[in-house]
Amino acid sequence: MAGIPTFSSSDQSQESRLLDYRLPLASMCVLFFFIGFITVLNDVLIPHLKEMFSLNYTQAMLIQFCFFSAYFIVSVPAGLLVHKVGYKSSMIFGLLTTALGCGLFYPAASLHVYGLFLLALFVLASGLTILQVSVNPYVAALGPERLASSRLILAQALNSFGTTIGPFFAGMMLLSVSGIAAGSEAVKTQYLMLAGVLILASFIVKKLKLPEIHESSHTVEVNDGRTIWQAKQTLFGACAIFFYVGAEVGIGSFLINYFELHHIGNMSAASAAHFVGYYWGGAMIGRFIGAVVTRVVKPQLALMFNGSMAILLLCVSMNTSGYLAMGSILAVGLFNSIMFPTIFSLAIKGLERHTSRGSGLVCLAIVGGAVMPLVQGAVADITDVQASFIIPALSYLVIIGFAMSAPRLTEKWRQLKVN
Repeated sequence: MAGIPTFSSSDQSQESRLLDYRLPLASMCVLFFFIGFITVLNDVLIPHLKEMFSLNYTQAMLIQFCFFSAYFIVSVPAGLLVHKVGYKSSMIFGLLTTALGCGLFYPAASLHVYGLFLLALFVLASGLTILQVSVNPYVAALGPERLASSRLILAQALNSFGTTIGPFFAGMMLLSVSGIAAGSEAVKTQYLMLAGVLILASFIVKKLKLPEIHESSHTVEVNDGRTIWQAKQTLFGACAIFFYVGAEVGIGSFLINYFELHHIGNMSAASAAHFVGYYWGGAMIGRFIGAVVTRVVKPQLALMFNGSMAILLLCVSMNTSGYLAMGSILAVGLFNSIMFPTIFSLAIKGLERHTSRGSGLVCLAIVGGAVMPLVQGAVADITDVQASFIIPALSYLVIIGFAMSAPRLTEKWRQLKVN
């Protein structure tokens, strides 16, 4: 059975060595970088394929639908994989699966078939799902539980570094070329390079001596009478993750098309791609700040504040034009910063032997990145891109509700064990 992650040790000296979390945490931060870098490439891939295949907004959002639906389909099996083979082996398998997905872009671009692009994205995202399910609880276990949010925010800051430089890289590779043939070659080059880097990363992880994490021996054999479906903080947290990822991805997916509008930025797609990097760069800066702030401010209070600011900024952008509309939508990234790691840590807090199942359930909800951008795309087709940002604005209301109720729901879960 799954339990609270702890470090295994055979003697006093080994236990002492494992208390130094710096190398393991640094290694996990590199994996977070890869997750962020690869995920954000979709924001540039969307307008590229939209033009290549003459797609409307709803059809273009199928890119995010296929990508993030992998989280819904693969998260539970990934949780079982982690339980079966351990965190390290799961990370390696996730990296190699992601590399396979990158490799599939070569035949997709060669044959010029949109469906093959979607298949490649699904395989790629399946590998990232396995990485998310294994890396997030691993980082949460690398130290005291009370600082789990702070560690996850720090690791997510490296994720945001990847999302910051990713659009610049992809914009240079994909949006600076013209013509179907040149675009196809750019796609092949970009994703084959990524496949090579990921394969190399898998070998490096294999060689690293990472602390082994497994379920606590005193809880594995004991049935505490609770099931993960009774952990309402986890269920609500999964709901909050659904809407958060949907909002974050939806905003990022539409930025290039938004900034191309005459009354907003009136710029080319290549120029707009650079501004996507500023959106994700705000999240990176916010996570470095949040890693410090959440050590002294309760995570749920920080989450409530950031959710409120995101709604305010979206309302400003929807009702203005020019630099004010651009600046306010980009600033949402700063307040997105702490949301995923804070929601995640609050959702799995106190789960003990149910931690890996809870992690899988929360990661399952990343499917919000598939559903909500599709909804936003339909709204954009019916109205316009600017009005479609009402969808992420409403999503942040759910996150505020979770922040307000998480401590109370966690206490109820703990009371179930006592009773």
